[in-house]
Amino acid sequence: MARKPLLALAAAAAFFAITSYAQKPAWQPAPGHKEVRLWPGAAPDGPVTSGSEVDTTGPGNNNLIAGKPLIRLGNVNDPTMTLYAPKGKNTGAAVVVFPGGGYRILAIDLEGTEVCAWLNAEGVSCILVKYRVPGTDQKFAATGPYPKSKAALEDAQRAVGLVRSHAAEWHIDPNRIGVLGFSAGGHLSVALSTHYDKRLYTPIDAADQLSCKPNFAVVIYPGYLADTEHSMLDELDIHPDANNPPTILVQAENDPVHVENVTTYFLALKQAKVPAELHIYTEGGHGYGLRPQANWPVTAWPHLVDKWLHTIHMLGAVQP
Repeated sequence: MARKPLLALAAAAAFFAITSYAQKPAWQPAPGHKEVRLWPGAAPDGPVTSGSEVDTTGPGNNNLIAGKPLIRLGNVNDPTMTLYAPKGKNTGAAVVVFPGGGYRILAIDLEGTEVCAWLNAEGVSCILVKYRVPGTDQKFAATGPYPKSKAALEDAQRAVGLVRSHAAEWHIDPNRIGVLGFSAGGHLSVALSTHYDKRLYTPIDAADQLSCKPNFAVVIYPGYLADTEHSMLDELDIHPDANNPPTILVQAENDPVHVENVTTYFLALKQAKVPAELHIYTEGGHGYGLRPQANWPVTAWPHLVDKWLHTIHMLGAVQP
């Protein structure tokens, strides 16, 4: 008689273990890095995809970048941020990183963890954001960049406020917190540089009372801001003013996503009298991250950013 309850208990435990495994995120940071859920409960505005978080890389979608594979993380519904703290010198500066992926996936290593390794070597704390990507599942009507979907921009606003709330604990100067984004993440950095004065969601705790304005923005081969015909800033509700953070933009002229993305935004910043720096290279294409390819000068962009951060006094005095 005692065996039936024991069997039932064992079956329940097995079911729980299977369910827990099935719900395990497809990507988690390596041990030793602090991961924080962005939202204490469910993220605002409901789920943006169906299905479990998954690495979408597979047959037919496994092209290499600089001879190496990459992770394409999809179905992100539980956004997080992960602290990558410098192990040696700490300048006090921090960069919140938004990987790209067309709001469909996140190139979480190519434009995420690899970027954090570079920033840490410069003495900069890196906070990698795994934000929601509504475009993974085309069954959801609200997909793409803000204002089509608020999800990613809500996550970005929340992340920067949370970083400021942890600044003392994480040895970060709250007045030297910037953003760095690639492709869709570049657009997200631009959107956050404009939409920082009011949260898109109902504030939930003390972190949401802190500013989510970046102190600087690094925008690498962004998308959505323009095509070859016209600017899309108006329809994206991106209207820079003098309060936008200093910004550096980098793109290749032969980028299939269109170099007009950076030229359009640079001119808008210039019109608003925002300190901005623009670098355009002849070759480079799109989606290279930090990986050097074919001796393209564009892939040396981290050296430009390092110099620029010194120039705007985010990393101390200008280096010779």
